[in-house]
Amino acid sequence: MQPRMRSHRPRIIGWPTTSPPSAIDRISLMVPQEIAAAAVVLITALSGLAVTACGHARPDSASASRQGPAIIPHYRGSPAPHSRSADGDMLAIAAGNYIAGSTEDERERAYLDYRRTAGHDGARRHRWFAREQPRRSAYLGAFVIDRHLVTNAAYGEFLRDTGTPIPTMDAQTWARQGFIQPYDPQVVRFRWHSAAAPPAGREDHPVVLVTWQQADGYCRWRGNLTQRTRRLPTAAEYEKAARGPAGSIYPWGPHYDPDRLNSQVAGPIDTTPVDGYPQGASGYGMLDAAGNVFQWTATPWPYGGGGRMTVKGSAWDDWAGLGRGASGHGRRAWVRHVLVGFRCAGSDPARSDADSGPRP
Repeated sequence: MQPRMRSHRPRIIGWPTTSPPSAIDRISLMVPQEIAAAAVVLITALSGLAVTACGHARPDSASASRQGPAIIPHYRGSPAPHSRSADGDMLAIAAGNYIAGSTEDERERAYLDYRRTAGHDGARRHRWFAREQPRRSAYLGAFVIDRHLVTNAAYGEFLRDTGTPIPTMDAQTWARQGFIQPYDPQVVRFRWHSAAAPPAGREDHPVVLVTWQQADGYCRWRGNLTQRTRRLPTAAEYEKAARGPAGSIYPWGPHYDPDRLNSQVAGPIDTTPVDGYPQGASGYGMLDAAGNVFQWTATPWPYGGGGRMTVKGSAWDDWAGLGRGASGHGRRAWVRHVLVGFRCAGSDPARSDADSGPRP
C-alpha cells in the first residue's frame, strides 16, 4: 500500500455531542489510564508466567522471551513517509455516548456461531465471552484512532530511526511462550531478519511479533515525529470506533459475515494487506476492527492479574463469534505473537467538554 501524504489534521467523523524529553516528564504527563499501564510494565518484568493461545498462563523459566523496560522513543530525523501518512489519515471520533458491552442473547449467538464454523464448542467450554460487560450506554470524550493497522512498512521506519529490536522469534522462545501455532510454517514467515526491510511481500500487512511495550513505543515515537500526542487506544475507544455510530455488534452489522474480514472461516490463513477488506469497515471507517490480527490496547486486563493487557478484535485464525465490539481478552505485555498487532490513537485537542453535550 503506497503512502498517502495528507494533512496531519484528522477528518472529523460523526456529529459532535458535546514528546517529552525525559522519563520523569513522561510520567508527569500520564493520565490515570497510562499510569496503570505503566505499572503493568513493572509487574510484567517480575512475572514468571507465559500465556497460551486461549489466554491462560503456565510457568515460564526463560527470561530471554521477556522484554526490557518501557520504550521512551525520540524521533531522530529519519524519513518516515508511511508513518506520517498513517497519522494524517486518522479518524476523529466526536465526544458522546456509545453502545458498549453485550447481552446474554448476543453472547449465546456468538457461541453458536463459533461452534457452527469451528466444528467444536471450545469457546463455550472455555467461557471466552463470559466476562464481557453488560450492554449499556457509556460516554467517551473525543479521540482520534488509526484507520488502518500499523503496517510492517511503517514499523520499519520506527526500527531504523530508534534501533528498537526487530520483530523476530526463534523456535525455543516460541515454545516457551506456550502458543499452539506450529513454529514452522506459521511463525517463521513473519520473522524479520534486519531493520532494513520486513519479510518480502508483507510491507502493507500488519506488523506482528511485537510486545505491548514495543507497540506503545511506536505510537509515542510517531507522536514525536508528528508533534502530536499518540498512544495505544483504550479498550473503550477501540470498542466505540469498531461499533460505529449505530453501536453494531460486528463492525459492519449485527451478524457474522466471513466475506467482510480475514478469518479462519474464509481464509487465507495468513495476514493480509491492511486495506484488503473495505467491505468490513466500521461505521466510522475503521478497517480490520475484526479480523487480520488482534490488537493491543492501553487498558490493563482486569481479571487474573499477572501483567496482562486487553487485546481487542480477532485474528486470521479465528472462527465466528470473535471480533465483536464487546469481545476481548488479556495477554501478558511481554509476549510476541503472530496473531497480535496494533494501531495508534490519541486525544483530540480540537474538541473540549464545552461542546460535547450532556453526559449520561
